[in-house]
Amino acid sequence: MPVALEGALIGVVLGVVLTTYEWYALKRDLEDRGKRLHRKLEMDVMEKRRVHTVLRFSLLLPFGFALGFWIIWG
Repeated sequence: MPVALEGALIGVVLGVVLTTYEWYALKRDLEDRGKRLHRKLEMDVMEKRRVHTVLRFSLLLPFGFALGFWIIWG
C-alpha cells in the first residue's frame, strides 16, 4: 500500500474518532444539564460551532497525515 494512502486512511480513522467523541461528549453534557434543570435542552450555538470546528479539522486530517507520511517515509 502506498505510504500516502496509509497516512490518509489513518487520518480518516482519527477524524471519525475525534468527531464521534466530541459529538457524544457534548450530547452527554447536554443530557446531564437537562436532568439538572428538569427540562429537555437543545444544543446552543457554541456547542454546534464546536462540533463543526472538529468536523472541519477532521476533514483536513487525511490530507495532513498523507503529506506527513509521504514526507517522513516516502
